[in-house]
Amino acid sequence: MHVLYEDDGGFKAATVLSETDTSLQVEAASGKRSKIKKSAVIVRFEQPSPEALLKEADAASQELDLEFLWECAPKDDFDIPVLAEEYHGHPPTPVEQAAMLLRVHGAPVYFHRRGKGKYRPAPPDILAAALAALEKKKRQAEQQQAWVDEIKAGTLPEPLARQAETLLFKPDKNTLEWKALDAACTQLQKRPERLLMDLGAFPSAIAIHKRRFYTQQFPRGTGFAPAEVPAITRELPLAEVEAYSVDDITTTEIDDALSVQALDDGRLRVGIHIAAPALAVTRDSDLDALARARMSTVYMPGAKIPMQPDEVIAAFSLDAGRPVPALSLYVVAHPDTGEILSHESRIERIVVRENLRHNTLDDLVSEEQLDDPAAELPYGHVFRPLWRLAKALSRRRDEVRGKPESNNRVDFSFYVDGDPDHPESAHVRIEQRKRNAPLDRLVAEYMILANNLWGGLLSSCGVPGIYRSQQMGRVRMGTAAAPHDSIGVPQYAWCTSPLRRYVDLVNQGQLIAAIEHGVSARLVAPFKPREADLYAVISAFEAKYGAYADFQQAMERFWCLRWIKQQGLRRIEAVVLREDLVRLKDAPFYTRVGTLPELERGRHVLLEVMGDDELDLSLDCRFLDVVDAQGEAEDIEDEPATAEAAVEIAETDAADGPDAGDLRLDDAGAPAPDEGPKPEEGA
Repeated sequence: MHVLYEDDGGFKAATVLSETDTSLQVEAASGKRSKIKKSAVIVRFEQPSPEALLKEADAASQELDLEFLWECAPKDDFDIPVLAEEYHGHPPTPVEQAAMLLRVHGAPVYFHRRGKGKYRPAPPDILAAALAALEKKKRQAEQQQAWVDEIKAGTLPEPLARQAETLLFKPDKNTLEWKALDAACTQLQKRPERLLMDLGAFPSAIAIHKRRFYTQQFPRGTGFAPAEVPAITRELPLAEVEAYSVDDITTTEIDDALSVQALDDGRLRVGIHIAAPALAVTRDSDLDALARARMSTVYMPGAKIPMQPDEVIAAFSLDAGRPVPALSLYVVAHPDTGEILSHESRIERIVVRENLRHNTLDDLVSEEQLDDPAAELPYGHVFRPLWRLAKALSRRRDEVRGKPESNNRVDFSFYVDGDPDHPESAHVRIEQRKRNAPLDRLVAEYMILANNLWGGLLSSCGVPGIYRSQQMGRVRMGTAAAPHDSIGVPQYAWCTSPLRRYVDLVNQGQLIAAIEHGVSARLVAPFKPREADLYAVISAFEAKYGAYADFQQAMERFWCLRWIKQQGLRRIEAVVLREDLVRLKDAPFYTRVGTLPELERGRHVLLEVMGDDELDLSLDCRFLDVVDAQGEAEDIEDEPATAEAAVEIAETDAADGPDAGDLRLDDAGAPAPDEGPKPEEGA
């Protein structure tokens, strides 16, 4: 005796070895024995063998007409033998019963299962809908395959081309377009972004890098609607100072300037003047919402995405020759000892005499010229006294830090001539200068001083601010004043870049309250003590700032690869960092060289460029030789794994001056000081 029975949603046939009231012991053709319930048995038969039954039934089931079966089937629940007898017109054989079972069970659209061996025909309306769905699915499968075939032939179907950006950056994986792209990628063994670029959906790799970043960080676009800057109703006195700003040639958001006056007793009165957008961009205003959404200006070679609308920048940037609102810190100090004898803060207007540029001054201003009163020096009446005090201030910080600052790292600047969105026709220049350029150090020292003293002012008035601190090697942002060990100051609040960084804008609003109301400021300041929203600002800022730094680093890697191609470099010099990791000597690009022998840190090597990938931002190099000349000594740091690691590098080395400021990355991957030359904004 043999049986056909249901097992785990399928059907099996076996020989009966023994039987009880509720179960059977059966043996399959393979020899495997099983115990099954009697209720699972559908057909009992003597002939043919179990193996032959299933084979013959499978072949016979394919000849059964489903539509005819559905029409002649009982309208209520039925057993398979009943339908088989109705269909064949005679008591069905075991093979005929098994064939009917396989055919009915395999057509759930026509027949709904009601139990073991029991079925009911689908109602006409439900069957019609199901058949329509199957037909639609069939047409979709055909369309999907047609698109896959087009892609494999080297053509991007128009519906996919129209949705290329969505498919790559915000895909709906249930759509037919995505399924076709995914299937093509699997078959061609390519990532979606590479396949779409190869098919012409994006003009270049940089377009993909940018669009991915914009989709994530600026889903509504990078532009601003026309903005109206509220008029400043308060009367601001005009300061009688001779102030100068010092920035990179491409900087348009000029937010700091310096002035100096020699007093009769040999002391100096230095003015640190910061643009004051917080006078108009007040908490919870429309302009504040725009700045808070962005948190920082985004910099990249050849372009930038400003934090504030052009109208705000135009109203408050410290452009020369016009009175502009400013938050000024006046410090009276001894120029040789760096002792701060007094300081006061004012809200006023200043007229900057001239916007000076590093590009024209750095070659004309050296330490020797600054230290020699008889040497020819442009703007010597300003730079010499400022330099003298800056050196003394730096020495005092060194005493706190317990070691001198190291300022030998190279700073790289990118300039893109032409349209950066069309790199094939653009020309990139990578220029470098040592971080110890005296004008860099001079400006940085006074920004450190302002961030320190203003942080102390907020604390003394009981007004919360946003501080960066470093203690026991741990860097953090918080709302209470705490020492920054690597910089060597008792507190450090970002206050000097309110046009470019939201934290500075928030702190400036708090400072205005402290200057105007003193110890009563805690009651009227925009943010009150222990206010949760201030912590929300910190959290959002750190997330945005890290993402922006990652993007800027990616863009700089892209333009480094373009620079290598543009220069036609097949051999290139690099500096060993550790193991197989090197940094190119003349560009801030890090790469691993698998063939690099074991060499000491800082050794220069010659590499052969084998290839590059602008989508992966990678460079394939082969070691050729060790370069004998060591070149000028410079600080060399390991490549940071992330933007956050880059910030950590900046904050654990006071060579970064005022901490991680602009998003421009230096040769160690760490953000450069916010008081040095501003990031590139394009040529």
